Amino acid sequence: MLEAGEDPRFIARRMVILASEDIGNAAPQALQVAVAASHAVQLVGMPEGAHALAQCATYLACAPKSNASYVALNAARAHVREHGVRAPPEALLPGARGVGYDYPHDRPGSVSAQELLPAALAGTRFYAPEGKEPQQAERLAGIRLARGRE
Repeated sequence: MLEAGEDPRFIARRMVILASEDIGNAAPQALQVAVAASHAVQLVGMPEGAHALAQCATYLACAPKSNASYVALNAARAHVREHGVRAPPEALLPGARGVGYDYPHDRPGSVSAQELLPAALAGTRFYAPEGKEPQQAERLAGIRLARGRE
């Protein structure tokens, strides 16, 4: 792409998008690598910036892929478009000043049983971690268990 005359900033931008849309939590550090490469291109310019782009390209190409966060975002946005915006639980509203909020850090495993979705959405799932996201899947399973959901 560089040899064809493509703007290196455009390439770096696409790499940042790839890291968040298509790799996501399967390799969360991919976003840091892509942002660093983009910054390097801005900082040193070309032709040296090509090294950062090459390093990023090989890293992203070899990284495990997951679009579970992307799918969850789209599902949540579609839900809001279809059903409208719901008020969050009272403990999360501005002015509540934490009254009624169950601070997760005070709980075993830093997991609170408190529902943080609006009442009408309790139990709704938007995010489904894929097999390549074991840490997220394990953490989410613990949260669901604490809230009495499977």
